[in-house]
Amino acid sequence: MDIAIIIAGGSGHRMQQDIPKQFLNVYDKPVLVYTLEGFQRHPEIDAIEVVCLDGWHDILWAYAKQFNIDKLKWVVSGGATAQESIRNGVFNLKEVCTSDDIIVIHDGIRPMVDNGVLNDILIKCRQYGNAVTSLPYTEQIFVADDDEISTTRYIPRDMLRRVSTPQAYRFKKLLWAYEKAFAEGVGIQNSTYANTLMVDLGERLYLAAGSEKNIKLTTKDDLEMFKTYIKMEKDSWLK
Repeated sequence: MDIAIIIAGGSGHRMQQDIPKQFLNVYDKPVLVYTLEGFQRHPEIDAIEVVCLDGWHDILWAYAKQFNIDKLKWVVSGGATAQESIRNGVFNLKEVCTSDDIIVIHDGIRPMVDNGVLNDILIKCRQYGNAVTSLPYTEQIFVADDDEISTTRYIPRDMLRRVSTPQAYRFKKLLWAYEKAFAEGVGIQNSTYANTLMVDLGERLYLAAGSEKNIKLTTKDDLEMFKTYIKMEKDSWLK
């Protein structure tokens, strides 16, 4: 069984809106619904769990009914951090999943998840036990010196990858990781996620395909970019 855990427990202060950004309407549809639709239409995703902000559970179930997201099976409360939210989602599936089930973790505010990206992380996860969405860097990366205004060092960009969600893990390994991390206080700092937690626990990650359209809606500018993507038609000269 392949299950998607969608993380939608944040309040989204940086968007400076009255409601959480995952519930903002874009062309009469909440951002989170766009995200859920990407998993709803993928044939290999069997079920969806959403880790949701308290007070919004009933609203989410109503949206799922309105927009025919019938793969949504569980809604659980988020935590104070992203890691706590992921943990809550993983622990909720203890009585549901078998060891070899694949869990796909994705940000609720990345509404443009691509079918090809999902295909690749599922293939890679079946082969290696995990897979993380990644993209190469196209800009040069320099390291600032101690004075913070000059540099004499750069990092070869061929060695670097930008990693985001979706990410996929075998359930047994994911459960082990979150039980160990929270028991020992390893890899659960505020800015960390499932991928960094795995590395902090000594695990090797495997890189899968990514997409430049897989934007995270953090600011108003991101929201405007998302609107543009929705309305944009592919130019006829592009293959």
